Amino acid sequence: QVQLVESGGGLVQAGGSLRLSCVASGAIFRLNTMGWYRQAPGQQRELVATITRVRSTNYADSVKGRFTISRDIAKNTVYLQMDSLKPGDTAVYYCRCTSCGPQYDYWGQGTQVTVSS
Repeated sequence: QVQLVESGGGLVQAGGSLRLSCVASGAIFRLNTMGWYRQAPGQQRELVATITRVRSTNYADSVKGRFTISRDIAKNTVYLQMDSLKPGDTAVYYCRCTSCGPQYDYWGQGTQVTVSS
């Protein structure tokens, strides 16, 4: 069974930075895409960024130029470097892996990011 575990969330002031990590464990399929999504209170879950196995990336317009997604394939880990954080970035951030295993996708339990003004 594939499991995803996120870490690195917390409370930060506007303009600050945080780095999220997500480690995938279990029988991981090699040709996968990993990504970060977020959900603010009362809002739908939305895409933040994704990265393929060949490191092709995609970002939401709202985070372009501020967030950077990367991955260490050998460690089955994906990172999200978040700079110039804004209060609007406050949300629970979830890691997702598609084509990681027999299921279409897998999700982590989420990590809270709170940006104070």
